[in-house]
Amino acid sequence: MAATLMDLRIGKVLKYKNEPYLIVKSQFKRKQAQKPVNKTKLKNLISGAVLEKTFVAGESFEFADVKNEKVQYLYSDAENAFFMNENSFEQFEIDLGTLEGVMPYLLDGTSVDGVFYENNMISISLPPKMTLKVVETTPGVKGDTATGGTKLAKLETGLAVTVPLFINEGDAVRVNTETGEYVDRA
Repeated sequence: MAATLMDLRIGKVLKYKNEPYLIVKSQFKRKQAQKPVNKTKLKNLISGAVLEKTFVAGESFEFADVKNEKVQYLYSDAENAFFMNENSFEQFEIDLGTLEGVMPYLLDGTSVDGVFYENNMISISLPPKMTLKVVETTPGVKGDTATGGTKLAKLETGLAVTVPLFINEGDAVRVNTETGEYVDRA
């Protein structure tokens, strides 16, 4: 499917050099007496490599045919993470290097969106926020909240986040999966 420069938007998946690339950044520019351009930052969904590419008006490109399906995280070993399609019960494995920033949010049995390209699972997509339990943190001291202080907390997946002083062990907190920051108490 041929497209125009205006169709290059953040979140779309582009087929570039026969591989799927997620558009992470897109900036359309039109100057007088020059062809319009769209400067993009692309992330390869298979290898994770990031590149910058400027598309010029008239240049041809097409969007990749990717689809999302619900999958459940089962477990991981030293090299791969294993997932199961919730509808067909088919199992898939993905190299841990591909899921580097995602693994700290996954517990056994977590349901997420699997990204499929040409019937192969190439990545997963996390929800914007996830709820995780605090397993280790220092106790808050009464009266120590006047400055809105923070402390470090270790979550059940091993992820360490900075939380407000009133958060205790056993509390469930919501974490932004894009930034890795505390959002609120669940």
